[in-house]
Amino acid sequence: MPYNDEPGPDALLAEQIAYYRAAAAEYDSHSLQAPGGEELVEAIESFQPAGRVLELACGRGRWTAELLRYANEVTAVDAAPEMIALAGEHLGPDPRVQFVQADVFDWRPEARFDVVFFGFLLSHVPEDRFDTFWSLVADSLVPGGRALFVDDGYREPHELVFGETSHVIERRLNDGSTYRIVKVPLRPANLEARLRRMGWDIEVRPTSGPFLWGAGTPPRTCC
Repeated sequence: MPYNDEPGPDALLAEQIAYYRAAAAEYDSHSLQAPGGEELVEAIESFQPAGRVLELACGRGRWTAELLRYANEVTAVDAAPEMIALAGEHLGPDPRVQFVQADVFDWRPEARFDVVFFGFLLSHVPEDRFDTFWSLVADSLVPGGRALFVDDGYREPHELVFGETSHVIERRLNDGSTYRIVKVPLRPANLEARLRRMGWDIEVRPTSGPFLWGAGTPPRTCC
């Protein structure tokens, strides 16, 4: 059914978490199938995320498995316990992985990491949390640490219930239930320029399909 107004920021993020909790068991059926996905794996391989890695919004562990090809240890954070359970099943017992159930918008790590990685999270970061989110990424890194992300900016026309200019879309599950979530139509050049204005030394590149990846280092702190 049509909505009269977009939800407020807190309500929207709560609904977004509820969506991923409900979608966990069927998430693969909703994933974007398009060219360019293999280029994201190649980007991770080229980046070589070694050492202690923090993964934000690990989901079902698809990217955690790629990180473990290079990392000494991975701290994988997700707000949905259902996703964490599936990630544990997917990866199997591995002492190098520590799962943390937490909302990344309200969470701060107790340690710092060589690498911060997030897969298909940035497009779900609300505009009013963008700067705070990138502060979290920067503050989570050791001196000389690096950040890496993969994502897409693709949105289905039927999801745009608030119009093309809105960052809020509607997602529908197999049982017909609907949820409103954030989905920002990321554009590599615009995103790279914005992050560079914030002081990040970063590269954001498109793939041959709708996907993109970015890698770089945080702003230098004074003194």
